[in-house]
Amino acid sequence: MKITALKTFVHSSGNFFVKVETDEGLYGLGEAGLKRRGAAIAEVVKSFEPDLIGADPSRIEYLWQVMFRGGFFPGGVVQSSAVSAVDIALWDLKGKALGVPVYDLLGGLTRDKVVCYPHIGERDQIDTLVANCKKRMDEGWKFVRWGMSDPTDPGVFEPSRAVRYGIEQVKAVREACGDELEICVDVHTRLDPAATIEFCRRVEQYRPYFIEDPLRSESTQSLRLVRQHTSVPIAVGEQFDSKWKFQQVIEEDLMDYCRVDLCIVGGLTEAKKIAGWCEAHYIYLAPHNPLGPVSTAACLHLCLSSPLVGVQELPRVPMSTMTDVFPKQMPFEKGYLLVPDGPGLGIAFNEEAFDGMDEYVPGKAAGFSREDGAYTNW
Repeated sequence: MKITALKTFVHSSGNFFVKVETDEGLYGLGEAGLKRRGAAIAEVVKSFEPDLIGADPSRIEYLWQVMFRGGFFPGGVVQSSAVSAVDIALWDLKGKALGVPVYDLLGGLTRDKVVCYPHIGERDQIDTLVANCKKRMDEGWKFVRWGMSDPTDPGVFEPSRAVRYGIEQVKAVREACGDELEICVDVHTRLDPAATIEFCRRVEQYRPYFIEDPLRSESTQSLRLVRQHTSVPIAVGEQFDSKWKFQQVIEEDLMDYCRVDLCIVGGLTEAKKIAGWCEAHYIYLAPHNPLGPVSTAACLHLCLSSPLVGVQELPRVPMSTMTDVFPKQMPFEKGYLLVPDGPGLGIAFNEEAFDGMDEYVPGKAAGFSREDGAYTNW
């Protein structure tokens, strides 16, 4: 079998997909992160063509090395996202060629289902946040997650005010929903170490499952200071674009949950290595999955085959979005993704659905402002 084409597709939502075709009629599907950078990712995928067209698609590790290292200079997050999409597609293709699901290729099932967390909307009023959490519990979810916010203005983020409000939110949800509900709070890299430490110490008594991305990802060593001052579990990694970026946080035990993004980090090939490394440090997987059905499927197969899994992100329940493009998605029931059937990822693809689809046009950069007008992270 030989690769004959690398096709790229940008959904009107901004989600970026790759289809790897072969001379035997089989194909694999992949997805890339960085919604707003689809045009750049497409060009990187195109640059892979001289090395991948005509190649044996079963040589996944070799082709990963060629894509990741073939430009000599490290490519960064855009290149890694392109590698991710092609790599996931190669795993999907290999599973189809062998007639087995991807999780079998990764070592086989270690569990029968994967617990997930949803995104909780309307978080800027505490009573609405609590009501939404109770609704999710009634639907069968075991986890809830929301992002830290400033209650005064949707476009402003003042850390001291957001920290105080965040403490009130966690307290209210814990008291209203009881001890069985797992609470995840996403700081989304919006705080500095001092504010993070204050928030974490004040919410310790309410036993959050984890606090996500408490600091900007560019300076992982700053997590050392946070670790010294709080016992709250920390989750990081969604912005890391290779195993090398995870090195410090794994080796120095600076995180408890690994927020690996399969569509940014380098696909299943790289994520499986990171998962094994994390196992040696008792770090559980909590895959970052804000994208589309292919990302959800890839994360599920990784979790089904990995020994240490905490929870998987699932903001959109399968078959609630993009059903025209992906008429078959992952099975889901009451807060859990279930074992999929069929070979490869178990996703069906309707390429014709992209015909006539509205073009995705990136908007302005996402971000908040401080009260003095300074830019801060979204």
